[in-house]
Amino acid sequence: MAKDKKSHLSFLDPEFSKIASYISHRDAINPKVSKVDVAWHLDHMLKTVIVICKSLEASKPEEYKSNFNFTRTVIYAWGDFPRGVAKSPRVVRPPDVILTEDLHLQIAAAKEGLKTIQELDENAHFDHPYFSKLNKKQSIRFLKIHTRHHLKIVRDIIKKS
Repeated sequence: MAKDKKSHLSFLDPEFSKIASYISHRDAINPKVSKVDVAWHLDHMLKTVIVICKSLEASKPEEYKSNFNFTRTVIYAWGDFPRGVAKSPRVVRPPDVILTEDLHLQIAAAKEGLKTIQELDENAHFDHPYFSKLNKKQSIRFLKIHTRHHLKIVRDIIKKS
């Protein structure tokens, strides 16, 4: 059981390591890959983790109702998002000026948020703009897919710039 709990606490640790390693490439941009630079993607990934963790924590598990969402089912089965299709909600869009220090602070905040959600009820949830209500397990899956999606974009920006 302890091993299982530990693996949940660190489910995004490899991705956080990659995010930290990409900070030195923060200003790289390649319009053929993405309209925005590496820093934008890093900041967006981290804001997404932080906002979802806070939403899960603030939710009322007794109000969660399981729901079917076709788009979510397809994306979760595929394990990735198509590029350039969805628009990020305002709350997880980076500011015009992204400070390197803020990226490091957000990595720490995101890690803390993930520790916090592990103790939450399985029916802790948040409302996703495209996928409806996501419970804790679905939220964790979303965070993994979303983070990996943006890391692939960052990798392609760096490779092609």
